[in-house]
Amino acid sequence: MVLPMPIHPQDSLLTLDTSKLPLIKNVLPGVHVYPCFLDPENGVWVLRVLFEPGVTLPKHFHTGAVHLYTMTGSWHYIEYPDQPQTAGSYLYEPGGSIHQLHVPESNTEVTDTFMMVTGANINFHENDEFMNVMDAGWIEMMIREAAKTQGIIPRYIKPASGAGYSDE
Repeated sequence: MVLPMPIHPQDSLLTLDTSKLPLIKNVLPGVHVYPCFLDPENGVWVLRVLFEPGVTLPKHFHTGAVHLYTMTGSWHYIEYPDQPQTAGSYLYEPGGSIHQLHVPESNTEVTDTFMMVTGANINFHENDEFMNVMDAGWIEMMIREAAKTQGIIPRYIKPASGAGYSDE
């Protein structure tokens, strides 16, 4: 068998070192982000997210799956207070799940996570009325707006006519 020709030839790897990238602060209040991969067309978002103590996200319905790894700190879903996610925890969420992420006020450090999300979060207000749709395109818009106010040009991997970086 002959080695096939690459579909997308590359002269280097598409890789990011978040420890060398600027942290985009307060993409949402108390939520700081290192974007890694944003693909609005296919509904995929990969982020390193740092949550400040006391952050509670809106209740949301997932249209796709989530993979979430907790590196430091702790958090839990309001619906599952007895199942905290702590450093070293990996969580898989199937599409169709509904929950609300909460970071305890008693945390002494930020909670550092890494997540890959497919699809969208349908967010709801406290009275369970529709709030908004949070998908890869919305996340990208929010990251760019927050970065602009901080004088940052975000760098992340973004597929296009050929895979590349956001700032190329």
